Amino acid sequence: MESSGVEQILQDGKLFRQAASAVASATMTPLNVEARLISFLSLLPRLLFVGLAVEKDEIGRGVPLNPLFDSGSSIPVAYGSIPAPRAAAVDFRQFTCFVVWLSTGAFRLGIGDVKHLYCRTDRFVLLSLGQRENALILHFFHEISAVQDTKGSSKNFPKHETRHLSEHKNIARCARFSPDGRFVATGSADTSIKLFEIAKIKQMMLPDSREGPVRPVIRTFYDHMQPINDLDFHPQNTVLISGGKDHTIKFFDFSKATAKRAYRVIQDTHNVRSVSFHPSGDFLLAGTDHQIAHLYDVNTFQCYLSANVPEIGVNGAINQVRYSSTGGMYVTASKDGAIRLWDGVSANCVRSIVGAHGTAEATSANFTKDQRFVLSCGKDSTVKLWEVGTGRLVKQYLGASHTQLRCQVCWIACCFPSFLVYLVFTGLVIATPLTSFFFRFFPLLPILTIPFFWVLQYVSLQAVFNDTEEFVLTIDELSNEIVIWDALTAEKVARWPSNHIGAPRWIEHSPAEAAFITCGTDRSVRFWKETL
Repeated sequence: MESSGVEQILQDGKLFRQAASAVASATMTPLNVEARLISFLSLLPRLLFVGLAVEKDEIGRGVPLNPLFDSGSSIPVAYGSIPAPRAAAVDFRQFTCFVVWLSTGAFRLGIGDVKHLYCRTDRFVLLSLGQRENALILHFFHEISAVQDTKGSSKNFPKHETRHLSEHKNIARCARFSPDGRFVATGSADTSIKLFEIAKIKQMMLPDSREGPVRPVIRTFYDHMQPINDLDFHPQNTVLISGGKDHTIKFFDFSKATAKRAYRVIQDTHNVRSVSFHPSGDFLLAGTDHQIAHLYDVNTFQCYLSANVPEIGVNGAINQVRYSSTGGMYVTASKDGAIRLWDGVSANCVRSIVGAHGTAEATSANFTKDQRFVLSCGKDSTVKLWEVGTGRLVKQYLGASHTQLRCQVCWIACCFPSFLVYLVFTGLVIATPLTSFFFRFFPLLPILTIPFFWVLQYVSLQAVFNDTEEFVLTIDELSNEIVIWDALTAEKVARWPSNHIGAPRWIEHSPAEAAFITCGTDRSVRFWKETL
């Protein structure tokens, strides 16, 4: 083998230094990158050994080579079982594939897919080593710029039909699907929770229903004293939890038709903004006005706090907390604009993306199914995709306006004779106990307009993947539209009217099918499903 020919090819392509460093890092061997290529090549047997050892260890522990899931697995009928995905999750990394044929020194450059991951460094991935025609072949992938987008290859988002399902008595603040996609729950500022059965929703949407009117709401729960902020379903049992402004987390058993109240309650010390069950169902996280997520043992209600946390300012309240699919990590989106990644076992903060959304709040954060990326949304009108391993920005989805603050301004006018006229410039009519005061003491005054008060509505907007993670969905507040991007190319592929009066407050996609829920300040809940 003529090593000088390979060396010249690598050096001409400015890859020798990077490739040598990558191999040294992967094999944990110091390497002088100024040395001749023979030093680089001498490490290949060890690199092959390391890769095969990793693969053998993973197989021994039952870890499949494909880090995703087996799309051919059957769907259990029990509640809480995770349905088989309609398609594999999207790999957002972009790679250039370097294939080196060491026997001839031939060098080829092309684009390829990740097949077998043996070992990787920060920017290089060694895919495989093998023999072909008595030649040792080395496959290297080098990641392209993290924010580079692939243009011109965006997919079309399928058409959906929508239906108004129900209304709360006040703002519908949150929604959550069950893990198997059979149920969806909504929480409101009126302190109520409504549970819908997806099968009944679909039956209601049929053009010719022979069974007459169908009521998709199968349960309504009342037990909070203040507005509800977030919901989650137990991964195995028929249990729904809710977190509210009354500093409580409440447990509801929705298998009992007559149950209206919670059967268990966790009393927290702060406003509970977000809740998330561990995939085992034995623990749950509460994101609160406190800067650190509160970890609860579901069986004992014992609360645990991380002992090793980064320095977080007073404005570090958590808007959303979510576990990864295995529970190995969890992510928090905070009011200080930071996205923080935490170890799911030790509860240590493993990475802080400070200023992920500038000085604006980070309102939501969710892992991809393979746990390699986090999708975040902020009040800086951006949706971003972050690589978990490095904290690098991978994609940025632009074109949806998320306002910093939504305000409702109300003036009260005391008018002759004896009645009040409400002039509402933004939002809904607001009535307060002060109304009776003006009615009683100022009934005979001439028309008088008094500046009254500001009503502030903090809107925690969401950005979510669809069930196959091929698309990203969010709300454009200014245009009152649902905005959809191709997740891989970051190109906008659709803008749909929300059909809400005023922009929706929450959007949540089903984990099992092409369907999602929107709800908002008009109190209504709408269901969207793909048109077949």
